[in-house]
Amino acid sequence: MRVISRKALLEFSRKHPNAAQPLDNWYRRALKAQWKNLADVKLDYPHADSVGDCTVFNIAGNKYRLITRIKYEYRVVYIRFVLTHAEYSRGGWKSDC
Repeated sequence: MRVISRKALLEFSRKHPNAAQPLDNWYRRALKAQWKNLADVKLDYPHADSVGDCTVFNIAGNKYRLITRIKYEYRVVYIRFVLTHAEYSRGGWKSDC
């Protein structure tokens, strides 16, 4: 898969250093992935959930949430938001999904 854009992961990691390694692990795994649908994603990430048009990943034991849009037919993952659990709970991101 192509991941657009890693910059969001790096910026979030600067503010939240504990997220750096888990986000880097997610990024490397996503690059190698051959996801064709949510079921394929769930083989790698069993706790990934679909919310509207977005796929939400739990990062670092659910401390952080990675909200993406995956275009399976084009093999592209668009990173929409990287949030702390508290930011995620506020729900402001949902209007984008």
